[in-house]
Amino acid sequence: MTVPAEAPALVRLEGVTMHYGRGKQAAQVLDDVSLTIRKSEIIAVVGPSGCGKSSLMKLISGLHMASAGSVLVENKQVKAPLKSVGMAFQASNLLPWRTVIDNVLLPLEIVQPHRSRIRRERKMYKAKAEALLAQVGLKDFTEKFPWQLSGGMQQRTSICRALIHEPDILMLDEPFGALDAFTREELWCTLRDIQKARGVTVMLVTHDLREAVFLADTVYVMSKRPGKILVAQPIDLPRPRDLEVTYTQPFQDLVHQLRQHIGGSH
Repeated sequence: MTVPAEAPALVRLEGVTMHYGRGKQAAQVLDDVSLTIRKSEIIAVVGPSGCGKSSLMKLISGLHMASAGSVLVENKQVKAPLKSVGMAFQASNLLPWRTVIDNVLLPLEIVQPHRSRIRRERKMYKAKAEALLAQVGLKDFTEKFPWQLSGGMQQRTSICRALIHEPDILMLDEPFGALDAFTREELWCTLRDIQKARGVTVMLVTHDLREAVFLADTVYVMSKRPGKILVAQPIDLPRPRDLEVTYTQPFQDLVHQLRQHIGGSH
């Protein structure tokens, strides 16, 4: 999905500083960070280990508060954990005693208003989960357990679980980092197709620069801790993108530019 230049801002960080801890023991992780994520945009955040990439996600989702500056989602200050966010991580964290479909349905048992409706409307919710799983190629695996799935299938399930309550923002923290190169590229295309079909806004934290360039509309490069935004790099490659684009010179030039920025941040 190509994001129009006039698309409204869904997320705005303005002059954000963040610490872990209090007083003399406080450790600063972010310093004067400002960025904007437009509705239906995919952004990727890259940078050295420990620079605060995952901390940005905690701020936007309301899991941690800023020490200074403002964090706005839909023009409202974030003051508590948001229900409008779905998250997936490098570890799929699927519950081993639940089937694939029951793992996907888990957030609906927790998040209102679904929590109070799921028992009496389980058939409807199950159909919704089945449709989502079919979209990522898991139509025939709904009753399998996590240990019966490959790593790539587990990550597909994890992403479906993050999407089942139809969040406005999908946050992905190194979601494909533990997978082999072939499976990782396969899941890039899965994520590309899901985002195009649903128009969800995506924030991707990754160490893989090829992944960032393939998926994102904008790539933000962070400095070492305390993290600052060094560069906001637009990715002007046309969409839809397929894996052939990764072999082109414009793609490789963008990856090289990002690598230079990160190298200069150390």
